[in-house]
Amino acid sequence: MKLKNEKSNYSFFRIAPDGGRIFWIYFLVPKDANLDQVLDSIKPYIADMEAFREVAESKHLGKFIKAGRYRVKEGDDNTKLVNMLKAGLQTEDTFRIKDFDDVYQMIGRVARKTQVDSLGFVTVFDRIAQEKGLTSAEDLKIYFFSDTYQFYWTVTPEEFFKKFEKDYNEFWTEERKAKEQKLGLTREQIYALASIVQKESGGKEDEQKTIAGLYLNRYEKGMKLQSDPTVIYAINKEHNFTKQIKRIYNKDLKHPSPYNTYANAGIPPGPICMVNKAAVDNVLNAEKNNYIFMCADPERLGYHKFTDSDIEHAKNAKAYHEWLDKNKIK
Repeated sequence: MKLKNEKSNYSFFRIAPDGGRIFWIYFLVPKDANLDQVLDSIKPYIADMEAFREVAESKHLGKFIKAGRYRVKEGDDNTKLVNMLKAGLQTEDTFRIKDFDDVYQMIGRVARKTQVDSLGFVTVFDRIAQEKGLTSAEDLKIYFFSDTYQFYWTVTPEEFFKKFEKDYNEFWTEERKAKEQKLGLTREQIYALASIVQKESGGKEDEQKTIAGLYLNRYEKGMKLQSDPTVIYAINKEHNFTKQIKRIYNKDLKHPSPYNTYANAGIPPGPICMVNKAAVDNVLNAEKNNYIFMCADPERLGYHKFTDSDIEHAKNAKAYHEWLDKNKIK
């Protein structure tokens, strides 16, 4: 087989060890595809289709075609490709599960890289949630850790969830369960708090234990958590997470939502994003401190100033809002 040097949605170049370029082709073979459909998929990249068809028919490829996402490179011969398709030797794809606001955002991204559409994932996840005594797919958020994963294009929603459920169960070791019990919080509360810590820290881990300690102090004192990311989440949830919010105003603090920790005491009813394992661990291993106030530090963007003094906090907040005004952030 000789690949034509053409670009498509499924092709890319990679630098070879000798400094040249290796031309890779990715192509999809749908479920129940016949030989003609496979030939149509790869026709743009093969110089001699008759030669390929001859090999495919001699090896009875039409009877053994396996669905999948396949990768071939320039120079691969016809026999190698036919054997790959018969054996189903497809190539995994990389899935980046970010700190999505809800499960449906994740499903939308995942479905683009699988043979199952978004509705198929939602239908299965709803059923799984109900089997667990939950209401809908959104209630499964705590099972999905933010990280990078490898899946085949042919993965089913059941297989997809099972992988995350296994990862979730392996994460919750006896040691972590003991720390969970010591905190006196439910699993859902721990994830909710971890999501706040993750959002407040911008994903940077070096402040997370301090932030977790601060919010646990407020919670134990019966104070409202007053976390800006919960306000952003509450507002954005009503806009299907399409609204970009750069600044919180006083009127926003009154937004009616159980997730708004300015309007409600206690921990929100669920996480405001998909969390990574580090954020959960940093809640379980929260720093013991006396802080009850934090404010973004304009001198160290992405970091915060912490204090247990309301007077000091007022000064920090004033400095930060002056910085916002100066930089015309609205």
